[in-house]
Parts: sequence; structure tokens; C-alpha cells
Amino acid sequence: MKNDNVIEITDTNFDELLRAPLPLLIDFTAAWCAPCRVIKPHVEAIADAYAGRLRVGMCDVDSNNVLAARLDVRSMPTLLLWGDGKVLGQIIGAGPRAKIEALVARALPAANAATQNA
Repeated sequence: MKNDNVIEITDTNFDELLRAPLPLLIDFTAAWCAPCRVIKPHVEAIADAYAGRLRVGMCDVDSNNVLAARLDVRSMPTLLLWGDGKVLGQIIGAGPRAKIEALVARALPAANAATQNA
């Protein structure tokens, strides 16, 4: 099932997507990677929960090996959080949704502060 809030990241569209104003969380994944399948529902749920505040994409490293090599992605899954054209943080390996959301909070300080003050 395709999630409309998840962007397909490719060798050719990465630079253009990086120029957009919203932060970008990229899940570097592969079809053969069991841990990638474990976190996929978490990544998709975050894409839905943060729609309009965060862009979420998935990059198949087997189909986009130029980008994976360029960013030195060696293990799957690797999550990279981008903001203002630079990496704000990363997670290598599968982890709980809370860990991914903590990474996302780095790019959304205003939203995070509002939640804490509520």
C-alpha cells in the first residue's frame, strides 16, 4: 500500500527535495533488509502525524546507489534528518518510534516547545 505522505527519494530528485523549506527525514532502505521492514510502519506513521511540518521520504539503496554512496550510507536502515541543507541527525539500525520522533523533534523545536508548554 502506498502512503501519499511518503516521498520516493532518488538519485535524481534528492538535491531538489533538499531545497524545499520543510525538514526532510529520509529512510534509506532495501527490500531484502528485515530491520527496514520493521521500522517502515513507524516511518509511515510519522509521515502521517507530521504532514505539513515535515517531509518524509524513503530511498531504496539498491535502486539509488549513487545517492547512498554520496551520503556514505553503509547500513540499512539509516535515517537521516535534513534541515537547512545539512544533516541534523541520524539513526542507524531499527529502533522504536519514540527514538525516531526524538530525532524529528530536533528539526521542529517550535512545535516541540508548544507541546511541552501545553
